[in-house]
Amino acid sequence: MDDKAKITDLVQPFLNNGQLYVVDCQVAGRQGGRLKVTILLDSDTGITIDECAEVSRKLGSLMDESNFFGEKPFTLEVSSPGIDYPLTFARQFVRNIGRQLVVTLTDGATRTGKLESASDEQIVLDIQPEKKSKSKKKKEADVAAEAPPTGPTPIPFEQIKKANVEISFK
Repeated sequence: MDDKAKITDLVQPFLNNGQLYVVDCQVAGRQGGRLKVTILLDSDTGITIDECAEVSRKLGSLMDESNFFGEKPFTLEVSSPGIDYPLTFARQFVRNIGRQLVVTLTDGATRTGKLESASDEQIVLDIQPEKKSKSKKKKEADVAAEAPPTGPTPIPFEQIKKANVEISFK
């Protein structure tokens, strides 16, 4: 079991009976110097700075007591993934229903639309037709490219390579 898996196991008792969950765990700096452990946590209702601090204190104490990295010094950072971090769990998609997403598919295509729903198997994006200039329409007419789907479009999770909330300041 690698360090990431061990740390993920260690943090489980501090996740408020599953209310919080680990989005990512990184360990950097193994080649010398101070180690940096970064844990990204989330919940279905969002996570507060106080919750992150509490988990950090408890996990840090446990790692110190168990001499997790031996005599090597480490820094522990516990935070939320932030709006620009890709969505990776069905729970994160559910929390972002109604938001605009940019989804990159495993075949390299991208889909942008409003997240209508999310289940354990798929999401449904409401994709609006792309507004095109006359020159772009003419160019596409010359190259008979397949138009991306529009309207409510189901996308299975296994076809999603990356999904991000599109940040808008409107």
